[in-house]
Amino acid sequence: MVERRSILKPDGTIVPGSKPRMDEEFLLEALRLMMLSRAYDERVIGLQRQGRFGVYSPGLGQEASIVGSAMSLDPSRDWIVPQYRELMAVVRQGYPLELITATYMGKTTPDTRIPEGVNVLPTQVALAAQLPQATGLAWGLKLQGKDAVVMAYIGEGGSSEGDFHEALNLAGVQRAPIVFFMQNNQWAISTPRRMQSAVPSFSLRAAGYGFPGVEVDGNDVLAVYDVAVEAVERARAGEGPSLIEAVTYRMGFHNTTDNPSRYLDPAEFEEAKQRDPIQRVIKYLTAIGLWDDERQKTADQEVAAEIERVVEAAQAQRGVRPEMLFDHVYERPPERVERQRAEFLKSVNGH
Repeated sequence: MVERRSILKPDGTIVPGSKPRMDEEFLLEALRLMMLSRAYDERVIGLQRQGRFGVYSPGLGQEASIVGSAMSLDPSRDWIVPQYRELMAVVRQGYPLELITATYMGKTTPDTRIPEGVNVLPTQVALAAQLPQATGLAWGLKLQGKDAVVMAYIGEGGSSEGDFHEALNLAGVQRAPIVFFMQNNQWAISTPRRMQSAVPSFSLRAAGYGFPGVEVDGNDVLAVYDVAVEAVERARAGEGPSLIEAVTYRMGFHNTTDNPSRYLDPAEFEEAKQRDPIQRVIKYLTAIGLWDDERQKTADQEVAAEIERVVEAAQAQRGVRPEMLFDHVYERPPERVERQRAEFLKSVNGH
C-alpha cells in the first residue's frame, strides 16, 4: 500500500505529529488564491453561458492541489508548464489574470501574450502533449547551468497517453530538474479512474523511470505544499525528477461543454463536498484565531472587486483585426505574402 501524505484533516485539525512547512502568512495567501479561483470560476462560467467567454475548465474542488503546488516555486527562476486547469498556478507565477481573461474572450493579440519574464508555457488542451516539451525545457535549463525547476501538470487521464511515458522516461535518464504534478480528480472527462488504470496508485509509475513518486491528499493545501517543496528542492539539488499524485475530486464539470449529471453519482459528489479544500483551511484558521465572519466578509468583497477589475480590463483590450492573420508568420514576409496582405486589406476596406 502507498501512504497518502496528509497534514490538515477535513475537520480542520492537524494530523498528530505533523509540522507543516507553510507558515500562517503564506497559508492566508494560499487561501486568498483558492477563494479567487472559485469565485472566478463562477463568474466566467456565467459569461460563457452568455456567449461572452470561451470553453473553460474550472478548478472547482482542486484549488488546494493547484495553489499548494504553485506556491512551492520561485516565479523569478522556476517554470510552469500547465495543462488547462491550473489557472491560479500561472497567475501566481505572474501571468496577469486580465490578460488570460482577454484571451478567453477571443482577444488573442500581441497585447495579451504571455509577458516577458513570466516563466509559463501556453495552456495545452491536447492531453499530455505538453510533457515532452516540459522535459525538454528542464533538460535545457540543466544544460545551461540554470538554477531552475520545471513544474509540469497533468491529469490522471493524461497518464494513459504515450507522451506521458516518453516524457517521464527521458526525464529520468537525463535527471532533468522537473516535477510532474498529477491531479488525480477521479475523472478523465466522463471516464472514471477505475477504468483508467489497474495500478493502485499512479505515483508507483515513477519507479519504472528511476525516480521517486509520492501520493498526497490533494485537498490538503499544507500537505500538497510540503511534498511539492521536497520535490522542488530535490530537483534543484540535481537529484532529478519526481512524480506527485495529488488525489482530489473534480466537483464540477470537465469543461463548459460537459454535462456531468449524465455520469456522476450524486452520493459520491456529496461525499466529496465534505472534503472541500477551501472549507478545510477556513476551519483551521478559525480554530487558531486567524479567521472569523468579519474577515470572511472582507475577503469575499476583495475577491469580488478583483474579479470585476479583471473582467473590465479584459473587455477593454483591443480585439482581433483581420490583418492580424498575416502577423508573426514570417520574420521577413516574402513579396507574395505582402501582396496577399495588401489585396486582403483592400477587399476588407472596400478600396
